[in-house]
Amino acid sequence: MGTLHVTKISVPENIFMNHYDGYNYERFRELAKNDSLSMYEKIGFPNSYRADTERLIFEDILSKVPKLLKGRCLNVLDIGPGCSNLQGYISSVCRENEHTLFLADCPEMLALIKDESYVKKYAGFFPDDTFEAVRTESQGIDVIVCYSVFQYIFVESNMWHFLDCILDLMNIGAETLIGDIPNISKRKRFFSSETGVHFHQKFTKTRDVPRVLFNRPEPGKIDDSLLLSMVMRCQYFGFDAYVVPQHKGLPFANRRDDLLIRRL
Repeated sequence: MGTLHVTKISVPENIFMNHYDGYNYERFRELAKNDSLSMYEKIGFPNSYRADTERLIFEDILSKVPKLLKGRCLNVLDIGPGCSNLQGYISSVCRENEHTLFLADCPEMLALIKDESYVKKYAGFFPDDTFEAVRTESQGIDVIVCYSVFQYIFVESNMWHFLDCILDLMNIGAETLIGDIPNISKRKRFFSSETGVHFHQKFTKTRDVPRVLFNRPEPGKIDDSLLLSMVMRCQYFGFDAYVVPQHKGLPFANRRDDLLIRRL
């Protein structure tokens, strides 16, 4: 894929953890049907946050799940693919490498994705509505991508059931990336650092210091303990698992994490 080209983007700190509040499966069904929205707005992002970064996101994904690009004739599952260019990039590499692409999303979002002979669509909430069908028809998955979706599963469903279903689907040698996970602990570390304070002051054009509160409950927020417990669960079941950083050129790299899982 060549060298990753970096575009630095300033992101307001107050959008990091709050932009997904109030979003859920039904909300995305409504967005998908709204013809006045752009493809980025339909997946819950302002145009400025995705229009110039989705190629970078795709290349970062490929660096973590190289099987997607280097393998041939694999089964690939994209959970919550949405309808933006990122889905198109993943679809294109699947076509070029003769993969079968399984897509799990709401019917309204899937309707925005072009039907192709190598694409199989599963309408419904994953895993509750679509896991059994994907498992039966795929007989196992080689690459799973779930990007900027886990936060909604976390607040709306059972994250442990979701993780167990992922592990159950993975073939020997399979790679899974659960990407772009908001991490409130990482956010606090960042805005407590000199780098984070300078970031905040540069964006706000003030001398204000971000207010960061530790040692308090954060209901509905993903933190270090949750991500590390997911790693431990994967490892207990015999998988390799890692919390890995995003490329520094991505807009939320200093406040989000990726979870990489590999079946031995």
